Amino acid sequence: MDHENLRHAVSRGWREMASLAVRVARDVPQGGQGVFVNPPVARGSTVLFSSLEAMEEAGRKRYDDELIYGAMGTPLQYRLEQAIATIEGAAHTQIAPSGLAACMLPLLAFLDAGSHCLMSDSVYGPTRRFAEKVLRRFGVDISYFPPCASEEDLRRMCRAETGVILTESPGSHSFEVQDIPMLARVAHGHGARLIVDNTWGIGIFQPFRHGADISIQALTKYPAGHADTVIGAVSVGNEADWRLLRDTAIQSGQVAGPDDCALTLRGIRTLPVRQERQSQSAIDVAVWLQSRPEVSRVLHPALPSCPGHTFWKRDFSGASSLFGVVLRPEFTLAQMERMIDSLRMFGIGASWGGYESLVLPTTRGITRSCDSVTQAGPTFRIHIGLEETQDLIADLAQGLDGLAKGEG
Repeated sequence: MDHENLRHAVSRGWREMASLAVRVARDVPQGGQGVFVNPPVARGSTVLFSSLEAMEEAGRKRYDDELIYGAMGTPLQYRLEQAIATIEGAAHTQIAPSGLAACMLPLLAFLDAGSHCLMSDSVYGPTRRFAEKVLRRFGVDISYFPPCASEEDLRRMCRAETGVILTESPGSHSFEVQDIPMLARVAHGHGARLIVDNTWGIGIFQPFRHGADISIQALTKYPAGHADTVIGAVSVGNEADWRLLRDTAIQSGQVAGPDDCALTLRGIRTLPVRQERQSQSAIDVAVWLQSRPEVSRVLHPALPSCPGHTFWKRDFSGASSLFGVVLRPEFTLAQMERMIDSLRMFGIGASWGGYESLVLPTTRGITRSCDSVTQAGPTFRIHIGLEETQDLIADLAQGLDGLAKGEG
């Protein structure tokens, strides 16, 4: 695929999403009454009712967008849930106070003591830590599968007790794109649910069309988009799973504040235009990096060098602005770290999805049980923001030039 067609391929889905993002979950003027473009922020904990009967009736509507108590949901939370459910193609969405809380919530909802959870080896590190440090203490067994495992191998790894297969596609450190329809066949063939962390692919991958039962979003990333909000979401594809998920959220106190919901809802309005620009800049930088002699491999799902590229090409309508870089094996970790320290256009920090470019080492930052593409040489990941692309390339060029010369 030539470079111009590649730029179109990574940004097509964002353009298709633009009109939806502007209009989803907004009030529509009716009659002679005007409405705000953005819904007002309502803060509150206690909700007053006209009678005990009215209070009890509201309490029976906990699966609906009913105002009952602040810790069970607020008007802006419900509005944001409607927006995410529409974007994800879900039946319902539950907002959580962080991306990690969104990863934890469905595991708590859909696993019991004695259950087995089969988890992708490339899954988000804090999710893995929660599984190892918390779920195991409550009698849930955890095992890991290679992200590029075959259907036959996955079927062998499933057990009678397997209740959940959890994956993140692509992995946010090693970027393997997984065959979600195949994973769904395996999960459903064993009576398990497939949970997909779809944070990288929000709006450009439709998880429920491809067989997922639950989709996780770290809304902190692309939807909020300004590095000032921590929030998450869990979407489900059917009513029965919604009721179990909603009950678990209420019972565990999973709620996001109205200000975080408002900032995220506002961020969604500009998500497609931000990501159209950022995805094109990211592929420009990724293609340029492929030409550098210091680089062994670029882990961008839109490039054939990325594991699972064929699944990205088949299932995604675009790409995001986060990808990985593997240096040649002769470079040391210390050299890579000096190179990263020399960059001036890239902030050094966790997270991604905002308007700012970031860089982060992934060597030593990943716990893996299986062989990984990241073992070939020192690795780092890049998030491309809204800066001028040529400024970012120039900064990376001086860093790589210094790496080749052994400079810091």
